[in-house]
Amino acid sequence: MVFIGTPAYPALLASQETAPPVLSARGDLGLLERPAVAIVGARNASAAGTRFARSLAAELADHDLVVVSGLARGIDAAAHQGAMAGGTIAVVAGGVDVVYPPENAALMAEIAEKGLIVAEQMPGVEPQARHFPRRNRIIAGLAAGTLVVEGAPKSGSLITARIAAEAGREVMAIPGSPLDPRAQGCNLLIREGATLVQSAADVIEALSAFGGGPQLGLRFKAAEVAPLYDELPADAGDAERDAVAALLSPTPVAIDEIVRLSGLSPPLVATVLLDLELGGGLARHAGGRVSLS
Repeated sequence: MVFIGTPAYPALLASQETAPPVLSARGDLGLLERPAVAIVGARNASAAGTRFARSLAAELADHDLVVVSGLARGIDAAAHQGAMAGGTIAVVAGGVDVVYPPENAALMAEIAEKGLIVAEQMPGVEPQARHFPRRNRIIAGLAAGTLVVEGAPKSGSLITARIAAEAGREVMAIPGSPLDPRAQGCNLLIREGATLVQSAADVIEALSAFGGGPQLGLRFKAAEVAPLYDELPADAGDAERDAVAALLSPTPVAIDEIVRLSGLSPPLVATVLLDLELGGGLARHAGGRVSLS
């Protein structure tokens, strides 16, 4: 196990007498120096969705793309399994030594041996609900693009895609039947401008355009892993959550206004809003505005 310090959190590092690790990792750090694509999707995925995610990940790995996902059941697990031979990175919500979900114990052990496991939480920390939105931003941050295979409109997968889009990364989605709730999020992303993907060739074409050449997008040095916030969002307590919730209503309000009125730091407000969105209680609108859903 190693620890990766990163200049992405200068405020945190400067505030400590001895700089603590930001990300911990188990496995092959060299995978961070290869171009990567994130594949995410529903935990309650269909048989067709998991089969497609597994085969697509395998084909992308054959083209020297590392597949990043969140080690959840369903689409995430299938993506890791498909890309195992070529390289896969699992970003987990707890510590790198904590198995979650339990049924992925063997898969996690195989990734630690053949791929890479990355976590923001310290070793030994059990994953909690508030950790998953934070985990999602790291998935989006490590990849040149994010592909959603299946996902509901208010799922964590769509939050990951939105974070990727806000960071200027490529967003891709697999279309599905409008009668399947698991396809509604992907169809929504496509309607909003995400790239429609039906094959590995579509992914490679999209990332080639994003990266401007054969590099197929972003590469990171192992010592320069940088999630998307400029400082580490602190865990929000009840007081902070109540302060943000009190400023929300069915009428959209600018996030900057919430920051100003609450007196909280932007990363802390972002953490609370992500928690609310993951729970289905928050809607996002154009112009950086949010409201109760």
